[in-house]
Amino acid sequence: MTVVRLPDGSERTYDEPVTIMDVAASIGPGLARAAIAGKINGKLVDVSSQITGNSELAIITERDSEGIEIIRHSCAHLLAHAVKELFPEAQVTIGPVIEDGFYYDFSYKRPFTPDDLAAIEKRMAEISKRDLKIERRILDRTDAINFFKQQGEHYKAQIIELIPGDEQLSLYSQGNFTDLCRGPHVPTTSKIKVFKLMKVAGAYWRGDSKNEMLQRIYGTAWTNKDDQKDYLHRLEEAEKRDHRKIGKLLDLFHTQDEAPGMVFWHPKGWVLWQQIEQYMRNILDQNDYREIRTPQILDKDLWVRSGHWENFRENMFTTNSDERDFAIKPMNCPGHVQIFNQGLRSYRELPIRFAEFGSCHRNEASGALHGIMRVRAFTQDDAHIFCTEDQIQEEVVRFIDLLKTVYADFGFRDIMIKLSTRPIKRVGSDEQWDKSEAALEAALTEVKLKWELQPGEGAFYGPKIEFSLKDCIGRVWQCGTLQLDFSMPDRLGAEYVAEDNSRKVPVMLHRAILGSMERFIGILIENYAGALPLWLSPEQVVVLNISRSQVDYAEKVVEYLKQHGIRASADLRNEKITYKIREHSLQKLPYQIIVGDEEVQADKVSVRNRIGENLGQMTVDSLLEHLKKEISLRR
Repeated sequence: MTVVRLPDGSERTYDEPVTIMDVAASIGPGLARAAIAGKINGKLVDVSSQITGNSELAIITERDSEGIEIIRHSCAHLLAHAVKELFPEAQVTIGPVIEDGFYYDFSYKRPFTPDDLAAIEKRMAEISKRDLKIERRILDRTDAINFFKQQGEHYKAQIIELIPGDEQLSLYSQGNFTDLCRGPHVPTTSKIKVFKLMKVAGAYWRGDSKNEMLQRIYGTAWTNKDDQKDYLHRLEEAEKRDHRKIGKLLDLFHTQDEAPGMVFWHPKGWVLWQQIEQYMRNILDQNDYREIRTPQILDKDLWVRSGHWENFRENMFTTNSDERDFAIKPMNCPGHVQIFNQGLRSYRELPIRFAEFGSCHRNEASGALHGIMRVRAFTQDDAHIFCTEDQIQEEVVRFIDLLKTVYADFGFRDIMIKLSTRPIKRVGSDEQWDKSEAALEAALTEVKLKWELQPGEGAFYGPKIEFSLKDCIGRVWQCGTLQLDFSMPDRLGAEYVAEDNSRKVPVMLHRAILGSMERFIGILIENYAGALPLWLSPEQVVVLNISRSQVDYAEKVVEYLKQHGIRASADLRNEKITYKIREHSLQKLPYQIIVGDEEVQADKVSVRNRIGENLGQMTVDSLLEHLKKEISLRR
């Protein structure tokens, strides 16, 4: 007798072993039609899997988050199947699920063309309609290797040869196509209905540039056409908002091959940077942080003691001088500990909050570089809080309140939070971890924010909180972090004199709000599509004359605005006013101030905003008041 307990708490009893599909059918034909997989005692499996003992069962449909992942995984196999039917000489390699879709890597004698992609997508639709049953079988390692070698799939055979141990392997077949996979998969190809192939890119086998360059076909798959339509619309919006295109259009920055992963900031882009940095500097000052500056290059010995040399060496730029090895800092924390260590600290001084706009360098893979979002040289709005264990919760609450204020000022109010707890490999006692995790959880509860638990995903030195933003088209960007560190202060000899006159190691909170200045500016550019709020705009106002007779008045207006802190300029070219308005509208300037003979005679200006609204005539003082109010509100 088999007892199956369902998520709603109900139980069903069967006289003999049953499959997940049998259970679904016993509940109702609608559920049987919708079932695409199951979860037995928390493990995802195919609907054909047998339940052999008393178990907890969840039946997975396309409405479940796991369901869409399984559909996308199955769609990757559908892609490989179609490629093999159309291009039998192509060899298949790997095809995982990624965010919003999947990809599959192929080895083929020539590049795939856009016409090939259209033909492959058409064949995928045909295979889907065949309603082929997707079946799983188990082979031992040797038989699996021999099977794929006989099929001429040498990459698959190599993948198996690289799997350690003698574990049995699962293969999935649909029609005459078989692939290596852990599964689970949808029961038939007809369950894969809504998909689209997106593009082809190059990818080295096993990610190693010494290996063959493969062809990676990207695709997306959804449960209904409306969701796919929305996704494709978001992609179109993202393409329009690409910070690299807007950065060039607005003359903010550029990158070039002579400095891969490093940014050349133009005057306008640097004004934007300075506005953000000065805003953050004022915020830090108001919240009792002390700004510091640490060296760019530090001796290898410090990085060895901090643990970075062992765990981060491949990402560090190194140099040698006077027969000593040095590294350009990839992060600021060891330098901050050195400042803490200058002089004997007392518990009365804690917490100590050190902040730095720290310039860091990391040797990221060239293929991972992306505009100013993923770079090798970047500046962090970094800070480290040295405190006692009893002060952790209070400091975390203070930080979260600060972070919420900053994000709101930049226009982000939808914040997603994840709490990552102790991993298997870690330092520190269980008592320390218990206290630290409880403090972070209590802080999140106190600030009344929803959060998601990520068990086992903390750093080896302590638990952490990750803060992500959602932009105006629904994309999520992970920016802020707060990490609790037991390890580094101890490794680098940090200590303070406790109330009982003993020496104790402080807790170190690593925290950042923006993350990287470069990446955050890229996020802002894409969120606002370049139309930045007035307080951030590199150029806030442009004054346009209609004819030469207003030049002096226009210059006088500009000078007055600049004297009162407004970033203003004049366009006095001998061009038609409609041409100048159109050109500056493309530059996304917040305000255009137009002066003609009528404005000069009335000692006023005509005001036009970025979206083309005519705000009418007003005095320059009224304009200034209007601008100052908008800047102060940070709208």
